[in-house]
Amino acid sequence: METPYVLIDLEKLQANIDAMAAFARRHGVKLRPHIKAHKLPQIARRQAAAGAEGITVAKLSEAEVFFAAGFADILVAYPLIGEDKMARVRALLAKGCKLSLLVDSEAGAQQLSRLAAAEEARVYVKVDSGLGRCGLPPGPKLERFVAWLCRLPRLNFRGLLTHAGHAYGCPDPGLVAQVGRKEGEMMVAAADSLRRQGIPVAEVSIGSTPTATWGGQVAGVTEVRPGNYVFYDAVQVALGVATPEQCSLKVVATVVSRPAPGRAIIDAGAKVLALDQGAHGSGAVRGYGLLEQPSWQLVRLSEEHGILEGTDLPNVGDRVSIIPNHACPVLNLAERVWTSTAEQWPVAARGRVW
Repeated sequence: METPYVLIDLEKLQANIDAMAAFARRHGVKLRPHIKAHKLPQIARRQAAAGAEGITVAKLSEAEVFFAAGFADILVAYPLIGEDKMARVRALLAKGCKLSLLVDSEAGAQQLSRLAAAEEARVYVKVDSGLGRCGLPPGPKLERFVAWLCRLPRLNFRGLLTHAGHAYGCPDPGLVAQVGRKEGEMMVAAADSLRRQGIPVAEVSIGSTPTATWGGQVAGVTEVRPGNYVFYDAVQVALGVATPEQCSLKVVATVVSRPAPGRAIIDAGAKVLALDQGAHGSGAVRGYGLLEQPSWQLVRLSEEHGILEGTDLPNVGDRVSIIPNHACPVLNLAERVWTSTAEQWPVAARGRVW
């Protein structure tokens, strides 16, 4: 196999899938994995076989790819705005896709309400649990919005959804647990407040790989939506969520130059590994990936080059394996991946960002 290429260890992949599914069963929560992490129907089928109840996507284009691949229960965890998006939602519903959609604005809710669909649109309301991105903060504003939404025609309010992505900015692994527990407790409290006002809340959905196993233990949480857990990566290792031995995805590259003592150049740069050093201000990783030797560090990336520094560096022609900082963009950059059983999988939802 010519380098650089992305390699998935299927044994480790399956172990990660099985562990998260077992956690969900043990705590009585539904597992709706986020497939933006891998974009591969082959992995989603393994997740479904392990007990996942539906999937989560980031964009409608991912939903279209996975519906065509046989997945019908799909949550689009992203606010959809625009008549073009509404037409595509309508088309998926007409084909029998069991879509759930996300809203956090009156404009977005009104557009969904106007959908001329045979069945109601199932909607979740996004809650900001601390990330400061999309969503309404728990409290009166959220409650007024949900009460207003429930009066709109053709909308079926299913529940509340959040993503505690600010866990990625935790400087200490112990703080990840605190963020996760707070995420679950905050969401359950918000749902209970709505119920006291006579508004039924069927689902309390939380997300993020670092927090899923903490928030998922909070009584009243009904659903977890981790994505990266199938692979894990250098950021998850830095956060204390996984060990390097659990990481199922690596980039394999070749040393193409040794221009100076203490420096080696590999054929994988930013177009393979992505210039990611941790989401939402993590700052917990050094360089651009974990290498097999602790004396090596991937200190810089240009588009097609990776610069290794350290001692006892590999020679020209040697291959090196890298656990990327963030596995998800690596998949989106790859046209295909190889597996440990020498299968080649095209990345079906690669580039599906609209």
